[in-house]
Amino acid sequence: MGVNLSDIVDGRTIEIDDLAGQVIAVDALNWIYQFLTIIRQPDGQPLADSSGRVTSHLSGLFYRTAKLMQAGIKPVYVFDGVPSELKSAALGKRRDVRAEALREWKEALKKEDYEEARRQASRSTTVNEEMLNDSRRLLAAMGVPTIQAPSEGEALCSLMTARGDARAAATQDYDALLFGCPRVVRNLSITGKRRRGSGVVTINPEMLVLDDVLTSLGITQSQLILVGMLVGTDFNPGGIPGFGPKKALQAVREKKTLKSVFSNLPWSFDASPDEIYEFFHRPIETSYHIDFRPLDASAVRQVLCAEHDFSEERIDNTLQKLSESKKLEQNSLRKWF
Repeated sequence: MGVNLSDIVDGRTIEIDDLAGQVIAVDALNWIYQFLTIIRQPDGQPLADSSGRVTSHLSGLFYRTAKLMQAGIKPVYVFDGVPSELKSAALGKRRDVRAEALREWKEALKKEDYEEARRQASRSTTVNEEMLNDSRRLLAAMGVPTIQAPSEGEALCSLMTARGDARAAATQDYDALLFGCPRVVRNLSITGKRRRGSGVVTINPEMLVLDDVLTSLGITQSQLILVGMLVGTDFNPGGIPGFGPKKALQAVREKKTLKSVFSNLPWSFDASPDEIYEFFHRPIETSYHIDFRPLDASAVRQVLCAEHDFSEERIDNTLQKLSESKKLEQNSLRKWF
């Protein structure tokens, strides 16, 4: 999902503690998909409760959010609203890919090829309304605000950051930069070695600063949107044949404008270049309210332990750490008064 600018966009490594005391707007669906994709059994099966309901997203959401809160970070989760009509083709393609992956997963299980089964299972990940509702309930129990975006969650995260209501947007995708987000945090709370293909890489949180990105690339914010469109966005998946990030950047530097860049290029997507450009250039405005509340430990236990069979001991251990971190924070604040 999203536009791939990894070959031309670099961030600087940060520590989680660097964001202590800051409000961070989290692209909720981006993270939930990540949890459902990664938190699985060796054969690809997601975590589930005794009723067979998937719980991988709740596990990831609880422990990652708790880790951020312990570090003094104030996360605000922004959920996607109604998908743009410009995205209909991409959504249809994703459904086809997931259906095919599900078939391949079942076939790999029959062959007892568990490495392939896990790979295909990750590609078959889907999110349903029950998962989203349970995620909101869990976050509310933790005292963490949730906001419903009118359309793309990343777009609202970007607006919140641009308005100064959040320090940065947390997402794995680069789309937030196309929406004009001043600061984007990738890999938030992910530190250490991870398997990538046949090798192992070290992953750390990184901050992407839009002004620095544009300066290093030698283009404007409007032109960054054009680069993304050439490479491929959620609204024109796959982009223009033959264009990777480096070639797209070169073309935009030379031709500069929307009309010049796309005038002689093939275009087979439902949405026009102008429509996609405007969607990124002018994200949908909306009102929202950010309200942090006290942690409700009993409500957390109800969602995780009573309803979804999580270990009470493990949940209580994390809740205890959260409680202790809150007391330390309050004691530190008292020193100033």
